[in-house]
Amino acid sequence: MYHLTVETDKDWWEVEALYDLCFAPGREALSSYRLRDGVDPVARLSLVARDDAGILAGAIRYWPVVITSGDKSHDALLLGPVAVHPTRQGEGLGGHLIRESLLVANDLGMERVMLVGDAPYYLRFGFSKLRDVVMPPPTNPERVLAYRLQDGKWDGVTGDVMRVTSAPDDPV
Repeated sequence: MYHLTVETDKDWWEVEALYDLCFAPGREALSSYRLRDGVDPVARLSLVARDDAGILAGAIRYWPVVITSGDKSHDALLLGPVAVHPTRQGEGLGGHLIRESLLVANDLGMERVMLVGDAPYYLRFGFSKLRDVVMPPPTNPERVLAYRLQDGKWDGVTGDVMRVTSAPDDPV
């Protein structure tokens, strides 16, 4: 059994080590990391999963981003990374982290989530390809996916995904 809790400062380095293990230390060269550089993850949505012995089994983080086109801008959440320790993969923990964190985001009144990932994996959670929203290069546009927390909130959203300097206001 796993226990999900909000990531704390005490978890930070252990979570970073998990991400390095799952994605390799070069993960920070990915274009999505340019959107995270110098920005704190959204605290209430960054979760860790520990087993009954307190051993870290998985983690998920979200980051605030803004999508701009001309004088219009739209706040969004950038999901990722989500990781499960290799010895725990195949147990459904990654899906559990995704589903539970999306419920929390919805409860907090957030409107939209996006990520860069493998469509076949994320489509089963309700993500779909996101058109006319551009991640920093060299991101493959076929890997840019969206999740609608509230009906219609992705309608008409176009533009470039940009870095923000602080988390969105916590409506709770």
